[in-house]
Amino acid sequence: MEEYILITGASSGIGYHMAIQLAEKKKNLILVARSEEKLKQLQEELIKSYKVSVHYIVKDLSKVENAIALYNEIQDKNLLVTGLVNNAGVGTYGEFTKTSLEEELKMIDLNISSLVALNKLFVKDMVTGKSGRIMNIASLMAFLPFPYYSVYSATKTFVLSFTETLASELEGTGVVVTALCPGPIDTGFYNEEMLKANMMKTNKPVHPEAVAEAGVKLLLYGKGKKIVGFMNWFLSNLPRITPDILMMQIKKKLASK
Repeated sequence: MEEYILITGASSGIGYHMAIQLAEKKKNLILVARSEEKLKQLQEELIKSYKVSVHYIVKDLSKVENAIALYNEIQDKNLLVTGLVNNAGVGTYGEFTKTSLEEELKMIDLNISSLVALNKLFVKDMVTGKSGRIMNIASLMAFLPFPYYSVYSATKTFVLSFTETLASELEGTGVVVTALCPGPIDTGFYNEEMLKANMMKTNKPVHPEAVAEAGVKLLLYGKGKKIVGFMNWFLSNLPRITPDILMMQIKKKLASK
């Protein structure tokens, strides 16, 4: 039975470049995103260029019921998922009193609830098969929660904590769960307001292809968590040596415009 790697948020950014790099390695793929046009185009390109099996499924994972429906659809298609990349995610920037509650609740559902649902459903099958690899996309902000990103930072802190504890539970089962923790990335994730923040001047966004390369290595061969880039590693360790009050002042300055 052919094995597949499932990638959410596959139509752009990290997910898009991971799909290409995994196809280069002759990995069969299931691509998930909201845009059928982009998914279909990527599917055709990967099949033509790399002669791998590629399926796509259109789902809006900001609704957790769609994550459950995604799992059920894959089961109905009798596709064996032995790799899962939970890449789909969104972020918001701004003062908490002024940002949209509706958008933030959708973000929590996408970044947390759907991610947990997909881990829960697929990991059971992987444990039964005694093999599988899951990679959840966290963030530098899991280590450095920033003002003006209050809800987003909290969702990524959850992802990292959840991933590390789940990985510990699964030791000895044949299933490996990892967390990729990138810093700023040059994608459509960042809107005009985000790009004006001071932190973008001190820690410039990197191309998603480089982050995807680190992600592919972690997914296929790694363990634990991976912070992408020396500067991001350095920043993630600052709270260990900096008093909390001073650290929050630094982060607020970086997050400001």
